[in-house]
Amino acid sequence: MGALHKGHLSIIQRAKKENDFVVVSIFVNPTQFDKKEDLINYPKTLSTDLEALESLHCDFVFIPAVEEIYQESLSTEHFDFDGLDKVMEGKFRPGHFDGVATIVKKLFLIIAPDKAYFGEKDYQQLLIIKKMVALEKLPVEIVPCEIFREKDGLAMSSRNVRLTPQQRATAPEIYQTLLKSKKLFESKDLSSIKSFVKNEFIQNKELDLEYFEVSDKETLKISEEIIPNHKYHAFIAVFAGPVRLIDNIALN
Repeated sequence: MGALHKGHLSIIQRAKKENDFVVVSIFVNPTQFDKKEDLINYPKTLSTDLEALESLHCDFVFIPAVEEIYQESLSTEHFDFDGLDKVMEGKFRPGHFDGVATIVKKLFLIIAPDKAYFGEKDYQQLLIIKKMVALEKLPVEIVPCEIFREKDGLAMSSRNVRLTPQQRATAPEIYQTLLKSKKLFESKDLSSIKSFVKNEFIQNKELDLEYFEVSDKETLKISEEIIPNHKYHAFIAVFAGPVRLIDNIALN
């Protein structure tokens, strides 16, 4: 959605290495914002985005107008994501993933890519897109890309530019808490881990915890206990003032 940062650019660089022709779409999708003020405040930096893409020798940039994509009305399709959309981001942002899947499907049908690259910072979104591709039988390989972080661990996000200096200084604690939860996962039960995370943010005046969940890596079903031989992911959403930040980590 524009406001490109080094994380985005790393994805494009990987795509350049693995393909003959790379297309980047820049489109701030109105149907995936559950709050109008988030859409209004979303950073728009098209000129610097285009400069960055040119420096990477991106082959093609697709920048459609809202009217071109949605034509008569700003409506979304409804998909059966088999529960992937009912937890975490889906629970706190109703309709968000229908908006995401609708626009990604439209872009895939327009561009017809062989591969599409998505960052794992939006891990739930990544699984939603994989599910949509399977449901619609689209001939696109979804390629996950590792989270690109600042030196202090904060996951790169277009929203980071909206943080105050004090919020930005405190924000790396989100990732540090995830790392600590990963360590605790080796010996503690999930209730203890959740209590630890909650207490970490109670003590932080700059950051407010919205949710912390441990889920099955594939189904995203929220876990109440650790089952042997299952893979788990931890997911977190935090507010720094009005700015909402998300992150995640593989626990095993």
